[in-house]
Amino acid sequence: MTLHTTGRSDIRIMAKKSSGGIGSISHRDIITAIRAGQYAPIYLLMGEESYYIDRIAEYISQNILTEEERDFNLTNLYCTRETDVADIINSARRYPMMSKYQILIVKEAQNLLKFDELQYYVENPLQSTILVICYKNGVVDGRKKVVKMIDQVGVVFESKRLKEGMLPTFIDDYLRRKQATIEERAKMMLVESIGSDLNRLASELDKLCITLPPENKHITPELIERNIGISKEFNLWEFRDAIKEHNILKANQILDFFNQNPKENPHVMTVALLFNFFAGVMQAYYAPNKSEQGLMQHLELKSSWQLRDYQTAMRNYNAMKTMLIIGKLRETDAKLKGIDKGNSTDADIMRELLYFILH
Repeated sequence: MTLHTTGRSDIRIMAKKSSGGIGSISHRDIITAIRAGQYAPIYLLMGEESYYIDRIAEYISQNILTEEERDFNLTNLYCTRETDVADIINSARRYPMMSKYQILIVKEAQNLLKFDELQYYVENPLQSTILVICYKNGVVDGRKKVVKMIDQVGVVFESKRLKEGMLPTFIDDYLRRKQATIEERAKMMLVESIGSDLNRLASELDKLCITLPPENKHITPELIERNIGISKEFNLWEFRDAIKEHNILKANQILDFFNQNPKENPHVMTVALLFNFFAGVMQAYYAPNKSEQGLMQHLELKSSWQLRDYQTAMRNYNAMKTMLIIGKLRETDAKLKGIDKGNSTDADIMRELLYFILH
């Protein structure tokens, strides 16, 4: 990989490429190299998770050029299906004005019909240009010649969606940078309500941080309930907990609330959450090592408190019952989508599901 250096530092921190192959470099490695004044001539940022693609592109646009230099040397080009690759190449071959570099950020590159034609620029990139290609909602096949060429002269980064078990760590890391903390229950309320949409999750965390007093930057469930509108009593997380703990009364109370407010609490989302949870319980039953460390490794969990949810469920639902519940959840999902639904309402279908799980 070719790196530009600023000339202001003798630091030689190379952006690390792990043994994982093309696209295996982390966003932290990229940011670290840029912060050290080492820039690649081409960055291909691709993947299903747009959050890290946006953050890297934003960091490059804000931290390489001065404010005065950005006026003439920072270009954002948005691609449509009509965009001609030749226009991108011509822009990349333009020389900077009163600056060492120009930055060209190509957004929505997944719309390019002839992406492969970028190789005509990649084979001889201009050293004064930093070309950032943002390719979202998928990846360019790593076997393509153009990807291999970019990997040789620049950086190829794949932004993968975080698994549910990694979201609490993301929240902790994000808040640590803002010198804030969060209660475990509040953290899970956010995870269950927002899911793996990192852009939205970061946005909600930003809103919460703004409301915190300087002397106590700690996020509580009550704060989330007031500012985001997630009820700390009747939400998906509390529903899953009630089922996990076999609390029949509370589970039925929450389901009644969901049935009365179906738009705010979509039944399909509720079933998907329960399916993922019980699938995890089933995985735990088949783990070769049932110790805490073995289960955490098998389930790819980051902390022991996450494991406790599965251990509690295993005390209340044996392996056979868990398998039957997973089958019932599949059947329920199909009914909610109109398959063999008959005359039953969605509320009827959900009540039938909950009775099956708890009895």
